[in-house]
Amino acid sequence: MASSLLPEQHPERVQLHNEIHARPAEIIEAPLAITHIVMLTDAAQREASRAHVAALLRDHHRPLPDAATTHVLINLGAFRLRWEQHTEFVAWTFATPMEPSSVADMREPETAIHAVPQNWLRKLPGQCLSSLHLWALSESAVDAPQLVRHMLHTDTLVGSRVAGDAGSIYTDFAIHADGFSRMLLLASDELTPRRLGRLVQRLLEIETYRMAALLGLPAARKAASVLATAERELAELAHAIRAADRDAEPALLDRLTRLAGQVESEYAATHSRFSASSAYFELVERRIQELQESRVDGIQTIREFMDRRLSPARATCEWATRRQNALSERVSRVSSLLRTRVEIEQQQSSQQLLGTMNDRQGMQLKLQSTVEGLSVAAITYYITGLISYLAKGAQKLGWPWSPESTAAVAIPVVAFAVWWSLRRLHHKLFGRHA
Repeated sequence: MASSLLPEQHPERVQLHNEIHARPAEIIEAPLAITHIVMLTDAAQREASRAHVAALLRDHHRPLPDAATTHVLINLGAFRLRWEQHTEFVAWTFATPMEPSSVADMREPETAIHAVPQNWLRKLPGQCLSSLHLWALSESAVDAPQLVRHMLHTDTLVGSRVAGDAGSIYTDFAIHADGFSRMLLLASDELTPRRLGRLVQRLLEIETYRMAALLGLPAARKAASVLATAERELAELAHAIRAADRDAEPALLDRLTRLAGQVESEYAATHSRFSASSAYFELVERRIQELQESRVDGIQTIREFMDRRLSPARATCEWATRRQNALSERVSRVSSLLRTRVEIEQQQSSQQLLGTMNDRQGMQLKLQSTVEGLSVAAITYYITGLISYLAKGAQKLGWPWSPESTAAVAIPVVAFAVWWSLRRLHHKLFGRHA
């Protein structure tokens, strides 16, 4: 009844409203083993991942996701599954509770991946970008120093107190023999299951977004060589333009146009990658800030490690973007200068052509005036001859003057009349076009 009182709804209102609740953090209780796998996918592989998760749910007699679903969180008994579809990748997270006896002896660490059907797991669509084992353990149930030495590489160890000193996180950011990275999260009793779930989610996102951000680094390195070649060619073109004559300018303009096309093509090919990497770098920085780290003596924090190791990659991507923009602007300026030079020379040629045309028109006017003078004389001669013949005939009818006298008197009158008529015709024709 209440909904009938509302005006017409936007077709995506519910979806947009629920977006704020998308991908919520799980409520987690230690001890827990978590395996997180990120698969880089294209559009077809993302749809294949939806079918892949549907096949797993079908085998467990669970409801299947529809075509609009981008997030699945479900308990399948032996393990919990979290499936998340993003723009460029698909994240698979598997979690299994750990037995207290296995926590006490972590020489053979129990992982969540062993509870997942292996044949199904090997067929995950896409290419593996990141794989991580994370163990969320109770701080009071383990010997932290011994566990860290056994599980992680101490020479690259990174760790800190997190969540307002309510827990500790340790990792080495290394790929171990099984192909997975490792993280140890030791939670104190102050860390509630809901806070622990949010902390785990942040840690998984740091690893995911870190790898996604670094996808821009190979593109930046490749772009650097292309940009170096383009910059050298632009310098050569600029020098050639300065010393070029008029005949060489069309060829230089063609080379410059080709170079501009190459630069813009490279920019279009890498712009989306660099933009995505910039967004992922910002997400990594924000998630690290949300950890609320404090230092553990003798160990660098995650923020310090990322500032030292990730910042150069970020700077390389940003530098490549700035370099592309600067090169594009330089090519545009040189092109504008060359086009302006060509246009000025064309205008000068046009002015010379117009001057030549004006000279020719002046000569034509002079010739026309000469022709008009000859025409006046010729017409006067013929009209005077006609008047002479008329006078001869009229003399027999009583005309008092001789034909010669009549012709002599008629010559100036006829000449003036012919001249005046031609002048009027000239002004009528040319005055109208002026």
